[in-house]
Amino acid sequence: MEFNHFDEAGQAIMVDVSHKQPTLRIAVAAATVHLSPPIVTAIEEKRTSKGDVLAVARLAGIAAAKKTADLIPLSHPLAIHNVAVNFTVDRDAGRIGITATVKALERTGVEMEAMTAAAVTALTVYDMCKGTDKGITIGDIRLLHKEGGKSGVYRREETP
Repeated sequence: MEFNHFDEAGQAIMVDVSHKQPTLRIAVAAATVHLSPPIVTAIEEKRTSKGDVLAVARLAGIAAAKKTADLIPLSHPLAIHNVAVNFTVDRDAGRIGITATVKALERTGVEMEAMTAAAVTALTVYDMCKGTDKGITIGDIRLLHKEGGKSGVYRREETP
């Protein structure tokens, strides 16, 4: 198996994408935050002491996508054209699903930007609720879809 972030001597490198032509790149990533059902209800009804948790988390996710190159050492700084963060709330299960979609006309993919957006969105939900619920967990951070570039389309098969 070959990893392209290492040279022949095993040194970490940034992949040279200067020879590639820009194409539309799209990636969708997801994360899940598990909280107690009463906290999920309070979030959904905007009754938390810190305000609108999902609005703040959405902004954090958008900002995180734009800062990915500052956080992941070998990722490329990209001119992102769109970031969308959406939520699915399941009160009964005590779960908030996060989906982050990133688009850019670039030479390399935006998977890391979408994954970073989903992760930081989840962390922000955690941060805003940790004083009320110490048992919050974050999980299932994953790439759902990507397209653009020579590797073509990838779509994760989700199991219910």
